[in-house]
Amino acid sequence: MATGAPHAQDARNRRLRRLMALSIATALATITLKAVAWAVTGSVGLLADAAESVVNLVAASVGLLAVIWASRPPDDEHAYGHEKANYLAAAFEGALILVAAATIAYAAIGRLVDPQEIDDVGIGVVVAGVASALNLVMARALLQAGRDERALALEADGRHLMTDVWTSVGVVVGVVLVVVTGWTILDPIVALVVAANIVVSGVGLVRRSADGLMDRALEEDELAHVRSVLERYRCDTVEFHALRTRRAGPRAFVSIHVVVPGAWTVQAGHDLIERLERDLRVGLDPVTITTHLEPLEDPASFADAALDRSDLP
Repeated sequence: MATGAPHAQDARNRRLRRLMALSIATALATITLKAVAWAVTGSVGLLADAAESVVNLVAASVGLLAVIWASRPPDDEHAYGHEKANYLAAAFEGALILVAAATIAYAAIGRLVDPQEIDDVGIGVVVAGVASALNLVMARALLQAGRDERALALEADGRHLMTDVWTSVGVVVGVVLVVVTGWTILDPIVALVVAANIVVSGVGLVRRSADGLMDRALEEDELAHVRSVLERYRCDTVEFHALRTRRAGPRAFVSIHVVVPGAWTVQAGHDLIERLERDLRVGLDPVTITTHLEPLEDPASFADAALDRSDLP
C-alpha cells in the first residue's frame, strides 16, 4: 500500500487543519458582521444570511474534527484508515444546511404575512458586503484544497461558503430593490429564494456523502485509467475480472482477479502483479490495490466473473 512520505502526509494534514481553523475564524467574523447588518436594517433577508453563517460555524467545527480524525493512521479496529470521517462530516453539514433553510423559510413566511420597513440600508449593505468578501476568499481556498487533496470535508465547507456568498449577494439585491421600489414584500421573497438555494446545496452534500459511505466506484476518468492499464497486460495467457473500486477521502481502493496459466511459478505471477500495481498507482496514488491470482485452466477461477461490474473490454 502506497502511503507517501510521512512528512508529506503530515504537511498535508497540517495544511487541512489550518484551513479549517481559518474557516472557523471566518465564520465568527461573518456572524458578527451580518448580525450587525440585520440589527441596523431589520431585514429578514439579512437575518437569514446571518443564520446561515451560524451554520457555517458549526459545520467548520465539525469539519475540523473530521480532518483531525481522518488523518489518523490505520489501526486494529480500522484497518483501512479513517478517511470516511470526511463523508460523515459532509453529511452532517448537509443536514445543518437543510435545518438552516427551514429556519429561514419560517422567518420569511412570517414577514410575508406581516411586512416591515427596512432601515439604514447603506450601512447594512456595506457590512454584508465585507462579510461576503471574507467568505469568498475562504471558500476559494477551501475548494482548491478540497479538490487537490480529495478532502470532502473541506470541499463541502467551501461549497457551503460559496453558497453563502451568492446568498448574501441575493439578499443585498433584495434589500436594495425594497428601497428602490418601496415593495417591502420583496425582502421575504428574496429570503425564500435564498432558502430554496440552500436546500439544493444541502441535498447535494448529503447525496455525495451517501455515495462515499456506500462505496461508489471511482470516477469515470479514473476507471478509464485502470482499464487501459489492464488492457496493456491482457493477452492469450493473462485475463482479468471481478474489478471493484471505491474511494475513501484521498485514498482509492482497487480489487482485481488476475487469471494466469496454472503452470506459472509463484515468482512469475508475483512479478506480473508487481508490474501491474506499479502502473495502476501512476494515476491513482494514494491507492490500496488488492489482487487475487487464479489459474487459467480451472473453471472455478471464472465462477465469480458474473459479479464483475467493471465493464472491462
